[in-house]
Amino acid sequence: MPLSVIVITKNEEASIGACLTSVAWADEIVVIDAGSTDGTAEICRRHKALVHVAADWPGFGPQKNRALALATGDWVLSLDADERVTPELRREIEAAIADPGGRAAFAVPRRSSYCGQPMRHSGWWPDYVVRLFRRGTGRFSDEMIHERLIVEGPVGRLRRPLIHEAFGDLEEVLETVDRYSTAGAAVMYERGKRATLAAAILHGLWSFFHTYVVRAGFLDGREGFMLAVSNAEGTYYRYLKLMLLTERNKPGRS
Repeated sequence: MPLSVIVITKNEEASIGACLTSVAWADEIVVIDAGSTDGTAEICRRHKALVHVAADWPGFGPQKNRALALATGDWVLSLDADERVTPELRREIEAAIADPGGRAAFAVPRRSSYCGQPMRHSGWWPDYVVRLFRRGTGRFSDEMIHERLIVEGPVGRLRRPLIHEAFGDLEEVLETVDRYSTAGAAVMYERGKRATLAAAILHGLWSFFHTYVVRAGFLDGREGFMLAVSNAEGTYYRYLKLMLLTERNKPGRS
């Protein structure tokens, strides 16, 4: 069964090579690049990927659907640029698509690292994500962030983990917190949600407690505490930005 791998990119030259090397065995690799200004597109071409540039940014879901529309394989594996397929997972993927047992898709456990440390708790493991699916049975939701794959049909589970090099250092964490909280606030505003300073504080505190205590982040040691703090910051800033966005757009305000 031919397999297409789809990836969306923007300025991912530090990680995309390892990602594409890990799936060099696939029948086809399709990359939609959002106008990278570094060497991402050229690296993808060196890895024999079909690269299409779409500099307008519609959001993660729509961008992934663009890549999906260009895939031609019977099965599709969707990856992020900072993810890697191990040899063990490759064998499990090949066995699954050779004999899917009536399943339309498969979820994969994702093992993510935070500042170089693989996380075993904190809600990050096992983090099952549906990434492998029969073409024509699934599409990505239209969310600008936190998109999900919508599948028609039974979904199975694989056992071997997908490696996710989520955050290499603290600078990357802080940049992501800022970018995602801004996008999240915009999405919430468009959906009619509003926030106050008290709501921002309470949601931030709950996010820390949920990560560090409910999801046993304390078992991940120092990095578990750091992750809980960054989750709390992201939540706090998202609601705070929503509050400020609401105030700026009040009727009669210039």
